Amino acid sequence: MVFRLTGAHRHDITQLLPLVDGVPPVAGKRGRPRRRFDRAQGDRAYDSRRHRQELRKRGIEPLLARRGTPHGSGLGKYRYVVERALSWLHRNRRLSMRYERNPEIHEAFLALACALICRNCLKNPFC
Repeated sequence: MVFRLTGAHRHDITQLLPLVDGVPPVAGKRGRPRRRFDRAQGDRAYDSRRHRQELRKRGIEPLLARRGTPHGSGLGKYRYVVERALSWLHRNRRLSMRYERNPEIHEAFLALACALICRNCLKNPFC
């Protein structure tokens, strides 16, 4: 799980590539660990030709909804995973409303919440 703390006024698209580049190597099978995932899914906020090309350059298939097209792209049935993770993060009162002025403290609470979510998913593989 990768996260970035930004100001409330920042657009989502500005953080797409730094988040993709921040994914650590995934160990598992023998050999060199995988560095990238196969696909990236996103809503209409991530639709841009430049970002699609950048994802393809990194060997990632972009599954991004296009602006101006009718709904029903099929991404909504996978979107619940993202929404569920966000609701798990906002279960923590300190993260739903930002009380800290120091961004390092808020990042520390965010990292702790992400670690707890990962631990719960490891304990219960059906999460």
